[in-house]
Amino acid sequence: MSNGPSPGRLGAALLGLLQGHVALLAHELEDQRNQALRALLLGGLCLAFALLLLIGLSALLLIVYWDTHRLAVATGLCLFYGFGLLVCGAWLLTSLRNAEPPFSASLEELQRDREQLLP
Repeated sequence: MSNGPSPGRLGAALLGLLQGHVALLAHELEDQRNQALRALLLGGLCLAFALLLLIGLSALLLIVYWDTHRLAVATGLCLFYGFGLLVCGAWLLTSLRNAEPPFSASLEELQRDREQLLP
């Protein structure tokens, strides 16, 4: 009898580890897909309603001030929309830079297994 593990046992252990990692990866992929679809749908709806509101409010302001201050109102609206664009763009860049990397749980699990298997 040899003191080390048999090749069959070692292969079964590696196959078991691989199966666990594949299952975790599949679960994380499904979670990422569901989260992305939900965010895309809600973001699209929010954008559509926000644009309709902005068009309505802009038209209302232009109608109310058409005779007296139409250029000032149009300029003010453009400045307001430009400022909103800059704020949202900065917020988007910040959130993308600070986002957690995808599949972090799988990478942590692989790192733990590597530390346990290698001396």
